[in-house]
Amino acid sequence: MEKLTAFIDASNYAESVCDHAAWIAGQLGISVELVHVLERSGQAHTNLSGSIGLGARTALLEELAEADAQNAKLAQQRGRLLLEAAVERLSVEGVTAVTTKMRNGDFVEAIEDVGADSRLIVIGKRGEGADFASGHLGSNLERAVRTAKRPVFVAARAFKPIHKVLIAYDGGASAEKAVERVTSSPILEKTDVTLLAVCKENDALAQKAADAVKRLEAANVAARLVIRPGHAETVIEEVAAEEKTDLLVMGAYGHSRIRTLVIGSTTTAVLRACKIPVLLVR
Repeated sequence: MEKLTAFIDASNYAESVCDHAAWIAGQLGISVELVHVLERSGQAHTNLSGSIGLGARTALLEELAEADAQNAKLAQQRGRLLLEAAVERLSVEGVTAVTTKMRNGDFVEAIEDVGADSRLIVIGKRGEGADFASGHLGSNLERAVRTAKRPVFVAARAFKPIHKVLIAYDGGASAEKAVERVTSSPILEKTDVTLLAVCKENDALAQKAADAVKRLEAANVAARLVIRPGHAETVIEEVAAEEKTDLLVMGAYGHSRIRTLVIGSTTTAVLRACKIPVLLVR
């Protein structure tokens, strides 16, 4: 049975991640794998009893080691409680084909390892760690998208069923894959789709965008084209609000020679400002 993998933590986005995962799984008839990552929290207290001047402080070092062990135990207990609560929330939504996994280590490594055989990865826009603090999407999310072998669904703060979809199209390879994703998705092909190209009417991109809309229509997707000049992230946000969009679909990388090194700058800016879920296709 196919599955999606949802990563949960103690952040304000955890419930939304569960709700989006439940809705998607219900629509697709697939199972859900819930994962909680016990990330490394700084440097562990190593054995320093042999260091200069620390010999007399052995008792304190032992206390610190015991505190580390206790903190690790508490983190595991909290993780189990989070997973149990998530399973209950999914069950209420009618999703019972659920497995759970808790693992130690790096969040991004977990996405690479655990999500490799999943149809979709669902994560919160911000997590409880410092890398997801407000205004600092930065390293974790960028690395996660760059590492993930599957599309990444970035959940917003609150869940809402998906009826209207906006595709941010820049003509790049990732954007083309985003269009393909919509045409092949049993969920997205039933929605009202707007394809947005941020350019002038006479630009080459406008014609490519028109061709993309024709491909959507050929796949029986109700789609319309919007061409609008301006700064990409600003225009995307404006059109998403005007269209009352439920989901933004875009390529993870911009049309750039350095797209293999960093996530597209437009993508990062949109993620930071956007208040709706974003499906990133690479």
